[in-house]
Amino acid sequence: MYILYEGPSQLDGAPIVVILTGTPKLGKRGQPLATKASRNSKTGAMLIRSDIAPHHAVKSGADSSICGNCGHRPELAKLSGAAACYVKTFQAPLSVYLAYKRGRYQPLPIADIAAKVTGHRTRIGSYGDPAAAPIAIWQAIAGAAEGITGYSHQWRDGRFADYRDFLMASVDNAGEALDAMARGWRYFRVAAKGDAAKLGREVSCPASKEAGARTTCAACRACGGLAARAKASIVIQAH
Repeated sequence: MYILYEGPSQLDGAPIVVILTGTPKLGKRGQPLATKASRNSKTGAMLIRSDIAPHHAVKSGADSSICGNCGHRPELAKLSGAAACYVKTFQAPLSVYLAYKRGRYQPLPIADIAAKVTGHRTRIGSYGDPAAAPIAIWQAIAGAAEGITGYSHQWRDGRFADYRDFLMASVDNAGEALDAMARGWRYFRVAAKGDAAKLGREVSCPASKEAGARTTCAACRACGGLAARAKASIVIQAH
């Protein structure tokens, strides 16, 4: 694992860190070991506060530094009745945070990122919104990884318009979907339970039950923004 960024959040200026996780083991010559487990494995980039444990950040609302205005942040979800984020911050995010605090991870210059993600499918923002960190990090990953997956709730903010090249706008209803599309984003929409209607240029998530689970999220490359080969936006039924 490596540190990709340490500095102020682009959302509110608070200190954050971006950690690259799931990188392959290297052999004696510094090349990835070609094992069955590592070949084409999925790596991820996790964003967390660098000064507050993630489970405490969620309770205090300090997770806004890495999740912004996402309506699924637990603090906001309680007020609106929306489903809370599925990430259990006391598990993987806390483990990464504690290892970071122990000095287990080394900084990785942007120029060296490609060597760590080439041939690997990479989730941009396995926890946290990628818009919180500088775009150069994600551009380096997108330019080298075998495939990328990423989502953002910051699509209304014009400062992050260029992020649509490799991120999907995360939307929760048809109105938001149309708004995101008008702003030039492909989007990922969660439809209300039982709502099977599709908007124009929208297809069911290939990994979803309603689409026959034709693939998995780890293998699918549809949620990679405008740069993905897929051109339609994605919808999935709430379960």
